[in-house]
Amino acid sequence: MIQVDSIDAGYGELRVLNHVSLDGGSGETAVIVGPNGAGKSTLLKVICGLLQPFSGAVYFDGQRIDGKPAHEIAEMGISIVPEGGRLFPGLTVYNNLKIGTYPKRARKQLREKLVEIFDLFPILKDRRNQLAGSLSGGERQMLAIARALISQPKLILLDEPSSGLAPKIVTEVFEFVKRIKSQGYSIVMAEQNAIKALGLADRAFLLESGRVQLSGTGEDFLQNPDIRKAYLGI
Repeated sequence: MIQVDSIDAGYGELRVLNHVSLDGGSGETAVIVGPNGAGKSTLLKVICGLLQPFSGAVYFDGQRIDGKPAHEIAEMGISIVPEGGRLFPGLTVYNNLKIGTYPKRARKQLREKLVEIFDLFPILKDRRNQLAGSLSGGERQMLAIARALISQPKLILLDEPSSGLAPKIVTEVFEFVKRIKSQGYSIVMAEQNAIKALGLADRAFLLESGRVQLSGTGEDFLQNPDIRKAYLGI
């Protein structure tokens, strides 16, 4: 599904990622953990075309996509939920969802996808005419994820979905992620809440100082004494 091969990337002369490689299969959840500033968000930006790498390659469904503009990659089926959600607070829940139908295939099936979204997240149906800016933190993150889903992606990128949320809301957000995982979506998630994220991971990658220092399954990471001490507080 997704393969990142020896990516170097950054901003101007600042190199953030150094020979980073990872992969994720269809229907799998790949989790990237690591400290602030490790390059997790930069990596997701490279995958979805918001940032072009200095070198290396990114393949999606067997096709090389680095160098393609972000809108073409979105049309191919990659959708990102940026850190903080980036909703339009002055628009209703419905109109925020409608914005997610930018791919041509999604526009044609808006009604059908809305039914699916409202089945998956019933509270959004109740809030459909409410301004997004008036939602709770958990509801806003739910809406951001739903907006990504309505674009009919093959791969969803989640950038720190629990960032800035209260512990109770964090638990709810991971329930949302668990729900979409159960629907068969492929997910790549960058997340600092390692315990909850690794509990959902089929594959896991430790990113430190712009390099992948360790990879394995989510269970491998949860049982690794160094990971437990440094990132799980155990």
